[in-house]
Amino acid sequence: MKIVVDDLRGPEIAAFLEEHLREMHSITPAESVYALDLDGLRVPEVTFWSVYDGDQLVGCGAIKRIDDGHGEIKSMRTAPERRRDGVASLLLAHMLEEAKAMGLQRLSLETGSTEHFERARKLYEKFGFEPCGPFAGYGPDPHSAFMTRTL
Repeated sequence: MKIVVDDLRGPEIAAFLEEHLREMHSITPAESVYALDLDGLRVPEVTFWSVYDGDQLVGCGAIKRIDDGHGEIKSMRTAPERRRDGVASLLLAHMLEEAKAMGLQRLSLETGSTEHFERARKLYEKFGFEPCGPFAGYGPDPHSAFMTRTL
């Protein structure tokens, strides 16, 4: 598998992210969906990666810089047919190294608090993320779980 910085211009990643947004809106109340659309991801403070197995897009993720030392993980997604294949672990390890190279000292994230997101929360815990309070403009939300870790 290879991980590449993506400029979010291709139709394949656009469709992949559109499916991500559809899924989030199907399982979470609209006011609690914090997933970014393409325009939200195409800003200078976001670095976005796509994961390919051969020529097949199998995952993606991004880091949004909050300030000089703090970043947020955004848009982590694995193709449904590739879940539990190690794609997310490979990408998350890559993103942690990239965050360090960017000079970040902390990475935080918001994910769902429901059963649907349990595997994601366990993955983040495995990589050293711990529960925290809302950050960077988020407010308390019963549908959200906030996590953070130092680098």
